[in-house]
Amino acid sequence: MRSAVGLNVFFLCLLVLAFLSSCSKDEKNNTDTDNPSNLVVEVTIPIADSGLVLIEASAENAAEYQLFIEPADQPAASNVTGKFEYVFTQPGTYELTVRAYGASGRFIAVTKVAVITDNDPVTVEDGYLTPMQYPGYQLVWNDEFSGITLNTQFWSHESGAGGWGNNELQHYRTENTSIDGGVLTIEARKESYQGSNYTSSRLITRNKKTFTYGRVDIRALLPKGQGIWPALWTLGNNITSVGWPACGEIDIMEMIGGGGREKTVHGTVHWDNNGHNLTGQGYTLTSGIFADEYHVFTIIWDENSIKWYVNDTKFNEVDITPAHMSEFHLPHFFIFNVAVGGNWPGNPNATTTFPQQLKVDYIRVFQKT
Repeated sequence: MRSAVGLNVFFLCLLVLAFLSSCSKDEKNNTDTDNPSNLVVEVTIPIADSGLVLIEASAENAAEYQLFIEPADQPAASNVTGKFEYVFTQPGTYELTVRAYGASGRFIAVTKVAVITDNDPVTVEDGYLTPMQYPGYQLVWNDEFSGITLNTQFWSHESGAGGWGNNELQHYRTENTSIDGGVLTIEARKESYQGSNYTSSRLITRNKKTFTYGRVDIRALLPKGQGIWPALWTLGNNITSVGWPACGEIDIMEMIGGGGREKTVHGTVHWDNNGHNLTGQGYTLTSGIFADEYHVFTIIWDENSIKWYVNDTKFNEVDITPAHMSEFHLPHFFIFNVAVGGNWPGNPNATTTFPQQLKVDYIRVFQKT
């Protein structure tokens, strides 16, 4: 009985060794002759602002090449030459991945980045303008962004991730803010940073420039795209002591991108009355979207009400005389930011192009004389 068991084990071991030897031999042959190696990818843009990109790939032992345009998980094209032409219809930063497949079915991949610029960019001269003075008002503060760096006497950066109370996806960084040609730019990017897949900027004037009442004009060019959420707004300067929403919030302009929503902006107030309360209205363009040209977003705020305007067209008014709206009779500071994703806009998808930019030409605060 023992000898029979031992004999069976002996033959079983021989079979296993023969199988492993065969697999090892096939694997070795496969690696040497059927698997791709040394993949090289070159990306060129032959005509600036055309959207045309040329991709040329080469690899040893390659039987097929496939081109992927991130974040799509299906190839945009495939061939045996490794030469591709692709035309982008929207500006942005795109990841191009080329896979080289061998006869074994295995592949290697290389990813490159292509930056597509706008062949008809919006300039600061395009769009609506407002004056530097109004009857019965005086200009008490403004920033025309005429320097080359952010004026830190007016503005501070808020940094970090964590969702910002709305399950947002971006990490706010100072590096996403720039000033050039009299325009402040806040840029939302698709890039990995400290656990986040997107970056952007958030600027505030807390404890530097705060106001109670007045006319506020902000001339801005808005970004676009599913999941993009620019905002020009205020919070009560006492937020660190009373919290939100007891500090009060005035949303001068919010826009949520994607799904045909880029032609509408929203003006809203938030306050505390035994819990969170809000009221607001939207304004919709009759043609085009807010990324087509600069618009001026205005509130006129006094002891009785807050009124909202787009290009001097009124679209909302809220009575702030009730006692439970005392938040709106105290100093507020300004916030400019571009969020990515979140509860309201939803997350970016394959239609969203990056980078996206909020451009601000000026902010001007007038108060009654």
